[in-house]
Amino acid sequence: MTKQELRRHIREAKAAYSASQLADMSAAVCRALMSDHHWVDSRTVLFYHALPDEVDLSPLLSWPKRILLPVVAGDDLRIRRYEGERRLRTGPYGIKEPVGMEFTDYSAIDLVLVPGMAFDRLGNRLGRGRGYYDRLLPLLTHAYRLAVCFPFQLVDKVPSEPHDQFMDYVLTVSPTASQPR
Repeated sequence: MTKQELRRHIREAKAAYSASQLADMSAAVCRALMSDHHWVDSRTVLFYHALPDEVDLSPLLSWPKRILLPVVAGDDLRIRRYEGERRLRTGPYGIKEPVGMEFTDYSAIDLVLVPGMAFDRLGNRLGRGRGYYDRLLPLLTHAYRLAVCFPFQLVDKVPSEPHDQFMDYVLTVSPTASQPR
């Protein structure tokens, strides 16, 4: 399957679930993440604000950790500290982004929670095709790369190219947690 075909396949799979089923699976992924030792041991975490079809991790934004979020800046992602919902604006893709000073102490980031369209068990990731995380992740040399996804996003094989960034681990929940509608 090509990258475009796999993206289409995943979009079709997501469409088989209701918004409430996706929310239930997001909550299950959050519970699994809270028991993961990388989350427990981390002090500084780079999150993401979810698009409607991504695992929503927002319930974890209030945990006592230094929380960072990416900001789209042209063709790249910049990082800023999360300082509450009141200090967010909507970015170019409709994603909530923090305002304020850029965070540049990349070596302080312990954990990166990475979204994507699809993942495989070898840590290959398929993004949305813009390469934002493929350009950002090489800068975060000390951070553990933890992908989070719905069970239908974990596939046998993700096509990869030399510039594609690997995940250290892919976290999801049992596919029996919620069946398509």
